[in-house]
Amino acid sequence: MHPAPSVIIFTTLSGLGFGLLFWLGAGLITPTGWVAFAFFAIGYLLAVGGLAASTFHLGHPERALKAFTQWRTSWLSREGCAAVAALIVMALYGAGLVFFDQWWAPLGWLGAALSLGVTFTTAMIYAQMKTVPRWRTWLTPALFLTVSLAGGALLAGQVTLAIVLLPIAALVQIAWWVRGDGAFARAGTDLKTATGLGPIGTPRAFEPPHTGTNYLLREFVHVVGRRHAQKLRMIAFILGYVLPVMLLGLPGGHLTGGLAVLSHIIGIATSRWLFFAEAEHVVGLYYGKRRA
Repeated sequence: MHPAPSVIIFTTLSGLGFGLLFWLGAGLITPTGWVAFAFFAIGYLLAVGGLAASTFHLGHPERALKAFTQWRTSWLSREGCAAVAALIVMALYGAGLVFFDQWWAPLGWLGAALSLGVTFTTAMIYAQMKTVPRWRTWLTPALFLTVSLAGGALLAGQVTLAIVLLPIAALVQIAWWVRGDGAFARAGTDLKTATGLGPIGTPRAFEPPHTGTNYLLREFVHVVGRRHAQKLRMIAFILGYVLPVMLLGLPGGHLTGGLAVLSHIIGIATSRWLFFAEAEHVVGLYYGKRRA
């Protein structure tokens, strides 16, 4: 799949933002006044900024509002509905902390559940796609959720919790990579199954469907070399998980904490680039980009 910058920014920042909002709503920390305002501002900037970035990948951004009407069948629509609900509830909850010095626990718990729901629905947009075997696994929502919770704890300044959750997210990331590398082959999709000509022989493409590029090649076929993928995986793993844990174990307070957050964001953005770049869409078979 084409690793568009808009979806990389979206999946990276919104996950972190809603992860922070989850811990704020859950009552892990209950700041008040200007401190609360700062935490909620960071959460909203990341969450809303990520959601706004996602609209740049739409062919007709002006029609984005129509997506909310398809919540019965579309995970994208459910994501939008959950995001709006979470942001409204958390705004009311945050107002209590910022302006009234009040912790409205039930409202916070509802907002936390909705914030977690946004991350889950985002992951399900990809996990439900039969045409991309690498994504179609329960490990996809598990990865999105663990990374969101770990990043949220990191942003919330909860060192102990972050040190516990980051290794868990790292293990899920490794499992997702290992499982994904053989997913396309295990799916059993090839030109034989696609054309139904398997019983009479082994079909092959006589010539490419197009002499030049087209929408399908631009959006659904992106080939990244295995050597480069392995290097990028190592960079993503070290910066996203290992280095933040190491930095959190060092003295330095806000300085090392800030470096840990920066390292984590860069690492997760790298892993999100790989999330799309390594995804093998079955349409690539017809263009000779995947083994038949």
